[in-house]
Amino acid sequence: MAGFGLPNFGQLTEAFKKAKEIQQNAQKLQDELGNMEIEGKSDDEMIKVWINGNQLPLRVEVDEKISTANKEEIEKSILEAIKKAHESSTTTMKERMNDLTGGLNLNLPGLDNNDS
Repeated sequence: MAGFGLPNFGQLTEAFKKAKEIQQNAQKLQDELGNMEIEGKSDDEMIKVWINGNQLPLRVEVDEKISTANKEEIEKSILEAIKKAHESSTTTMKERMNDLTGGLNLNLPGLDNNDS
């Protein structure tokens, strides 16, 4: 008899155990994401960028053919590479967070759960 619409004690205990497990694994996940290198490259492969799973920029590689490209082509290539790296990083972060939380919908800031 839970009464007042509250979950029973066993459900509450299980929820606390799950929350503690998520908390314990969160730092490990943060470190794992920080150590990842996710590549994004422009369609013409003139620009490659790498960011980690926490979406921090790591490095950029520029192909020598950039010297013959015009300003608009260069700008387009840079933007394409950044967008692709960011998209891959965001997808990876969401997947890992989903694995960590066991599919719980936690509505975490910065992670729109409706995008996945």
